[in-house]
Amino acid sequence: MATRSKEKAAARKANADKRPQAHAKYIRISPRKVKIVIDLIRGKSVDEAAAILQFTPKAASPVVLKVLNSAIANAVNNQEALRCPQPRQRVTDAQAHQPHQRGAGPEVRRRRKRHGSESKSPRCTGRSHL
Repeated sequence: MATRSKEKAAARKANADKRPQAHAKYIRISPRKVKIVIDLIRGKSVDEAAAILQFTPKAASPVVLKVLNSAIANAVNNQEALRCPQPRQRVTDAQAHQPHQRGAGPEVRRRRKRHGSESKSPRCTGRSHL
């Protein structure tokens, strides 16, 4: 029985996605704002995506640019760049996880005093990956 699970693990490893990727967790910005910026660069080449992010006046642009630069560095480090030159590298899969989805960041809970009691105002944190 153990040999079958080893075979399944080997098959899973062989079929795994080998594209370089990068993740950013616990981002102190709303996933809705990150999604707007990610939609701008999805499907673009790496150089074009970096240029778009540098000149986009959104709060999430520096965060997404940092994740993109990390993905590029992962590609170079893992020797993926030798098989695929940088002008051909593209942003194929980019996601910003919403708070209700599995894998999103925790809510930062803030409380505000109001007439002797408190009211809650949750702040969303997110997670994105390219």
